[in-house]
Amino acid sequence: MAPKSSFLYHLLLFLKGGLMGVANKVPGVSGGAVAYVLGFYSELIYSFPKINAKAFSLLLNGRLKSFFHYINAKFLVSILGGVVFSYFTISKLLDYFLKHYELRVWSLFFGMIIGSGIYLIKKYEGWEFRSYLYLGLGVLTGIAITFIHPTHVNENLWFVFFCGVIGVSGMTIPGLSGSYILMLMGNYTFLLVDSVNVLTDFLFSFFLRDAFYFNEITQKYVLVILVFTLGSIFGLIFFSKLLVFILRKWSKVVNALIIGFIIGSLGAVWPWKEKIYIQNQNETLLGVYPREVVAGFHKYLPNITSSETWMAFLFVFLGVFLVICIERLSKIN
Repeated sequence: MAPKSSFLYHLLLFLKGGLMGVANKVPGVSGGAVAYVLGFYSELIYSFPKINAKAFSLLLNGRLKSFFHYINAKFLVSILGGVVFSYFTISKLLDYFLKHYELRVWSLFFGMIIGSGIYLIKKYEGWEFRSYLYLGLGVLTGIAITFIHPTHVNENLWFVFFCGVIGVSGMTIPGLSGSYILMLMGNYTFLLVDSVNVLTDFLFSFFLRDAFYFNEITQKYVLVILVFTLGSIFGLIFFSKLLVFILRKWSKVVNALIIGFIIGSLGAVWPWKEKIYIQNQNETLLGVYPREVVAGFHKYLPNITSSETWMAFLFVFLGVFLVICIERLSKIN
């Protein structure tokens, strides 16, 4: 078991944060579920509320060592560093696989959620009638979310801030996919694809001294990312404080509810589906309109005579196997 002060420990946290970041970007997959399965969810939830008035008082008084210790900075930097890093690197690779091998990617995530559900049910101690009741409630809520009809793109900054608050819920509430919620709010493509891609291209161009410059479009996207980030920070602190309060009072039933959320999210990542596109009639920051964005999915049953279907089944089993391996790896810390 690696000591908490060791480089290996924080490298593993960074990698776990990377997995969490990838999960946060995929509609239907919850980053909080990754944290829950990998065993750092409690520390994550209890660390965010420490970013409060006392923390800022320590910072303003120049007591940096006390400030970093108080907010559990080493842990947060390792996890959030991995999340941010994956958004600009690993998630780009994920975009490629989703484009060219979509069914297999969804099947892999479907299997990982099945594996997570099995693992968490086995890990849960002291099942009773009330636990099963909240487990069922969590499953039904997770399924019900998949039937909500999405709205249109809204690029107003106040709504972008609100998207940040709501979208980050996937990091704090296991089983609830922040990116799927953003898709229902109509802003998934705008915030997690377009904005990230423009900002990534700008940063690479800036450091490579390329011809890409800080033009009006880039400035607007940077502003959007900034507002979205501020909303996400506010949401992280707000939801984590709320969850800490709830977990302290009703930890047993809340954990059963969380497991239900994770199982219920299987409906959102059902592999056999087709994208439903809508046209955004509003002018976008890129100046291109009307513009097609993903509004939802049409789900269907697999054709069991197809070789691609059996390949998808293989990836479902691979997903279950990966959860077992990741869970074993998490015990290293």
